[in-house]
Amino acid sequence: MNSATIVQKLWNYCNVLRDDGMSYGDYVEQLTYLLFLKMADERARPPYNQRSPVAAGYDWVSLIKRDGDELFDHYRHTLEQLGNQKGMLALIFNKSQNKFQDPAKLRRLIVDLIDKENWSIMSADVKGDAYEGLLERNAQDTKSGAGQYFTPRPLIQAIVDVMAPKPGENISDPACGTGGFLLAAHDYVVKHYPHMTRDQLKQLKEESFKGWELVQATARLCAMNMLLHGIGSQEFEPVVVSDSLAADPGDRFDLILTNPPFGKKSSTTIVGEEGKASKERDTVERGDFWTTTSNKQLNFVQHVKTLLKQNGRAALVLPDNVLFEGGAGETIRRKLLQECDVHTLLRLPTGLFYAQGVKANVVFFEKKPASETPWTKKLWIYDLRTNVHFTLKTNPMKREDLEEFVRLYNPQNRHERTATWTEQTPEGRWRCYDYEELMARDKASLDIFWLRDESLSDSDNLPPPNILAQEIVDDLEAALAQFREILSDIGDEPETVN
Repeated sequence: MNSATIVQKLWNYCNVLRDDGMSYGDYVEQLTYLLFLKMADERARPPYNQRSPVAAGYDWVSLIKRDGDELFDHYRHTLEQLGNQKGMLALIFNKSQNKFQDPAKLRRLIVDLIDKENWSIMSADVKGDAYEGLLERNAQDTKSGAGQYFTPRPLIQAIVDVMAPKPGENISDPACGTGGFLLAAHDYVVKHYPHMTRDQLKQLKEESFKGWELVQATARLCAMNMLLHGIGSQEFEPVVVSDSLAADPGDRFDLILTNPPFGKKSSTTIVGEEGKASKERDTVERGDFWTTTSNKQLNFVQHVKTLLKQNGRAALVLPDNVLFEGGAGETIRRKLLQECDVHTLLRLPTGLFYAQGVKANVVFFEKKPASETPWTKKLWIYDLRTNVHFTLKTNPMKREDLEEFVRLYNPQNRHERTATWTEQTPEGRWRCYDYEELMARDKASLDIFWLRDESLSDSDNLPPPNILAQEIVDDLEAALAQFREILSDIGDEPETVN
């Protein structure tokens, strides 16, 4: 059975449970608990004969042989018991609850859908893709807000393709959501290095990846997603449930791939090395940060710089305001350009994210040792936004839409690149700017465009009405988000801003 068939089968049953008031997110969560128990049972049997982390009496067999109210009570006790354990069990089952209303529907999911498949025999690709498919459908349910944890997979694939992770590298995502970046990096290494040694394979499974996630329920989905793809074990938890901005964890990484949460400012103002006092009560001392700001995305830029090893590589998905904001934003941009090699900027089109009003970019840089001269020499910019229109449903972005960017990035040797923009070819999307040009710009702004917007000069070239309407909504949403931040800076933010 292929992944699409499994997704359809599991999803069809979700529609049955919707009548009981169970949300998509609740359904995926309940599936996570049951899949974990089923796979632990399979791996305790031949040919694996592994010791099950789940104690007898709370395992899959104990669920299968019960029915009705007895099954309901036992399932609730099982979740409570496993949530009190340590290691991967705690990560999956902590704060877990039974969201079923009807014991018959719980039994049908256990017996008819999950028990009939042998999940351990399935390749990691099939079961991993099936789970990813469920997560994507959950992200499409805009009411649940799950979309904020979901980065479009074609974008992730293109970023991983240009970053080209290798065996032995430590890879992190300090805002990992459901694990998209970490899984794509894992799949890239497996695909491009088919002859890894046993030690390299063990390191890939139990040492190479580490993520941080603030929300327990999302971390649970991430841990299960990674487990289905063959990452992690009862002894190795690839996800830490905590606020990654709260402190320097001490870990250092070769590669960081991340899409920090957009939107609201952090409830904690970070105090940087300049020691500026904060007006907010809940502050975090970070002597490793360049400056103080309550802007969460700017703090993630500083945090990623800290987490990188010397010559470590990073790719961050960031909203436009990080490129042009004054004050702390300008300080951080100037420091980043000075102390790191900020070599590439990808301007993303609208219509990619489930959160509306997001205008985003991908910033690529390498951390460098101390130097009197700036490390950034040239910033290459690829404009995928001007005159490009995507929508989530009718015209979603595909991996091939990023093919030109990947080719021009030249992952084999990024120091050998050729611009497609010249004065003779003004429609070229790939152009570079020298460090001196960037520093001379107002506030060292990296919010740079050069292509002519065809819709402004030629009404015949306007995009279709639905895309035009969506872009207007996105602009208004982005403006609202900016005003909310201004309000929160002025004083206490009102409960709602309509």
